[in-house]
Amino acid sequence: MKSKGLLSSLFLGVFALVSVKSQAQDTAVSKDLTVVECKNYVSSSWRNNWFLQLGAGANLPFVESSVSAQNEEAGKTPKHEPALTLNVAVGHWFSPYLAVRLSALGGDMKWENLGKSDSRYATLNADLMWDMFNSIGGVNTKRVFSIVPFVGVGGMYEWNMKSPGLNIVGSDGKLRTNTWAVPVSAGIQLRFRLCKYVDLFAEGRLQAYGDNFNNYAYGDPIDLNVSAVGGLTFNFGGKKFDTVNPCDYLSYINTLNNQVNTLRGDLAATAAALAAAEAQLPCPEVVAVECQEKVITPILASVRFNLNSAKIADKELVNVYNVAEWMKTNPDVKLVVSGYADKETGTNAYNMKLSQRRVDAVIEALVKYGVSRDRLVGNAQGDLQQPYTKDNYKWNRIVLFDAQ
Repeated sequence: MKSKGLLSSLFLGVFALVSVKSQAQDTAVSKDLTVVECKNYVSSSWRNNWFLQLGAGANLPFVESSVSAQNEEAGKTPKHEPALTLNVAVGHWFSPYLAVRLSALGGDMKWENLGKSDSRYATLNADLMWDMFNSIGGVNTKRVFSIVPFVGVGGMYEWNMKSPGLNIVGSDGKLRTNTWAVPVSAGIQLRFRLCKYVDLFAEGRLQAYGDNFNNYAYGDPIDLNVSAVGGLTFNFGGKKFDTVNPCDYLSYINTLNNQVNTLRGDLAATAAALAAAEAQLPCPEVVAVECQEKVITPILASVRFNLNSAKIADKELVNVYNVAEWMKTNPDVKLVVSGYADKETGTNAYNMKLSQRRVDAVIEALVKYGVSRDRLVGNAQGDLQQPYTKDNYKWNRIVLFDAQ
């Protein structure tokens, strides 16, 4: 049969597509000449991105018995008749590009072998799925349309066979009316996004079996079954992937370096003024100096937060500790703890509450490190103010400090 060539071509096509480079990558050079690869690193918790698939459609078997010598002698014309197939599957996207699922299909099966033949069948397949559009066009959980090729292997049980052309005898000496098989399969799923939690899908699958697929052995050693199903995919909790690009922080680091250089210049000017004053000692008279109004001095420290989170990450605790140590060496200073939220995500009311939770978390950490609570002033800004530019809104998931 030509079926073997068709199946081989389909497998080779899917694996050739997997070899396509998924994303273009750039590089940047930091100030210490370390090469930084500017690409998005995507991660996801195993608890996220599970899905359930429910569908229905039809299957169409292609078996050698349809063109056997017995059919020709009997004057039987091969016919292919579709039959009902039901589908249920559960799976997990462990990255935006690859998923695994267990897919069950079952229902009626009809073919012709010296007359009309039919049976019932059920098959369970373990499939590896590949989101081609996420790999080629970049990760986008809101993409309306996607093409998802897949390959799989499974087990099939067929029973209640009714066919005048059965020719495989069981151990009891009778013609077998049931069979087991281990099919391999490949196919393509077309996925249409309806909302965050629900997708519409249409899927075609080609399964290859051994020659005992219909308890009739003749000709080539491979039988085929083509199925087409459509239905709904339910995404539990929606699709959630965290994306980090190391180059996002280069401009932030450069800004901090510029602030440090400015303070160094101010310190040098102050040292020069002090030296000039000391050169005039002893002073001939005491000149009263009018006290200037106390101003708020920014502290070069910050605590950054993940999206929709008020939990201080372990890597940010060092900043909280350094602020606490600075407060201990300046016992007369009070500290304003200002919290912010990214206005690109969430409502104004929710962001105000989120920034307050971030402020509270940082204050509690400072108290834990030995700072008196009465020296700390909380200032939740929500998304009313955005310390950082429109191109870096996600930097505004942050807590900043001002000394009084």
